[in-house]
Amino acid sequence: MAKGHRSQIKRERNANKDTRPSAKLSYARISVQKACFVLDAIRGKDVQSALGILAYNPRYASSVIEKLLKSAIANAENNNGMNPENLYIEECYANQGPIMKRIRPRAQGRAYRIEKRMCNLTIVLNEKK
Repeated sequence: MAKGHRSQIKRERNANKDTRPSAKLSYARISVQKACFVLDAIRGKDVQSALGILAYNPRYASSVIEKLLKSAIANAENNNGMNPENLYIEECYANQGPIMKRIRPRAQGRAYRIEKRMCNLTIVLNEKK
């Protein structure tokens, strides 16, 4: 069992909250594998070069991730008062979301399943020291 009262546990959990600026996108209609190709290209880069990479990347996921990165930059600027020139991408990852299951009719009355995958994208920024 946990030690302390429920409210005390919640207070302690909220006290050490992450203050780094971030942006999250839930239920993006991209598979995790396809999103990770783009996220691996920008991980650890400063935001200006990451935006340049995303602008010229031909994959569909890059347009979605570019919009998310711009949102994270705006969060850093407005909520945390950080300078956008000093920001870099500290973490970026894609987690598995729900899967839409669809049926594809096949020959002789059979049906094949089509899985339309989704993912939850997260970008966490930080300032260079």
